[in-house]
Amino acid sequence: MTSTTDATAEVITNPCERELSVEVPAEEVTKAWQNVLARFQKHARIPGFRNGKVPASIIRKKFADEIKSEVVEQLIPTAFREETKKQNLIPLGQPRVLELELEETKPLRFKALFEVLPPFEVEGYKEIKVAREPIVINEEEVEKTIEGLREQNSTYVNVDEDRGLADGDFASVGFKSTSEDPGAEPVEMDDVLVDIGGSNTLADFSEHLRGAKAGETRSFDVTYAEDFGDKRLAGKTLHYDVEVKGIKTKSVPELNDEWVRDLGQEEMKTLDELRAKVREGIEHEKKHQSEHKVKEALLLQLTEKFPIPVPILLVENSIDQRLERGLRSLVAQGLRAEDIKRMDLSKLREGQREGALRDVRANLLLEKIADLENIEVSDEELDREISAAAQESKQNPAALRKQLEEKNGLGGVRQQMRCDRAMSWLYEHSE
Repeated sequence: MTSTTDATAEVITNPCERELSVEVPAEEVTKAWQNVLARFQKHARIPGFRNGKVPASIIRKKFADEIKSEVVEQLIPTAFREETKKQNLIPLGQPRVLELELEETKPLRFKALFEVLPPFEVEGYKEIKVAREPIVINEEEVEKTIEGLREQNSTYVNVDEDRGLADGDFASVGFKSTSEDPGAEPVEMDDVLVDIGGSNTLADFSEHLRGAKAGETRSFDVTYAEDFGDKRLAGKTLHYDVEVKGIKTKSVPELNDEWVRDLGQEEMKTLDELRAKVREGIEHEKKHQSEHKVKEALLLQLTEKFPIPVPILLVENSIDQRLERGLRSLVAQGLRAEDIKRMDLSKLREGQREGALRDVRANLLLEKIADLENIEVSDEELDREISAAAQESKQNPAALRKQLEEKNGLGGVRQQMRCDRAMSWLYEHSE
């Protein structure tokens, strides 16, 4: 197929957008039309005519729209692909077809609107610098972490004396909760520990359970704040029927070498060794946080230094991915389908636009740096990345690879790995 020599590609309002005018010669249009017509004629089932013997005039009239649609589907993609190749353009996604002119014996003419990656340079990216803050670890942090370990290794001892619950006690309870929402199913739990007066215990629970003895039942309502952490409960009132099954006190292990040995870590036998290990862990975490902070600052400087135009299509795709991750997270936290339906998705999309624009611009810049620094990802490295992702998500590596291949996602994984390595290169050279 050939297209006209006067086809033009011009920049219009969006710097990444191109408008391409294409013409397909009349003889190719006629040939495609006749082929589609013949296929319809062969398979058409029309009363009064034998199979394959329906006159072409009747087929043209009865299936006019379908024939035209198939001709368009046959000719436009090939013509568009050839014209973009001829003009050294790499389209992002499918074009929007405008001003389509199509008749059986005339040239096919149309305009295609599409986006391309913007041409840009990143001269001076090596000059971007970010100062590192020193890593400081104080003894209070070490001791606080060790206290947390002691809390985690606490045991709970039954209180045998005949008395009611008091602050500092732990109530072993079973409960049934019912919601005011129509159709909401009751929730029942058999074995829950409630820290009476504890900082993480709702005041209503402590208030209504104080003084209760083992075997007693208490009934009360709890109204959750609008900003309560669990969105399933925020702003709602639930009725609780609570049975106190027992009273327990918490026994925290003594801070000594014997407790350290009881932890069962071969490399730690004494408190001093535990403190050294804890200090090492805190240092590792602070270095990780510092690196993340520096990389964020580097990306900010990079995108401000090179405010390149960004294709709208890539931004919309990034918004889709952000929303999908966000909704998955909310569903994992208990968000219901009816809650999602009530959301203003258009407003949520706009709320993600600025971040998505920044992410896409950063990735385009990092890809360019990866090109300049000859940063590549081998097939073996890609396989290791897929295996690691499969292990994290508890999938079979081969199944995950097949899934990515079917969705043309392997290139995206490799691309993200190159961007991550370019980011690491910037970090290592930014001091």
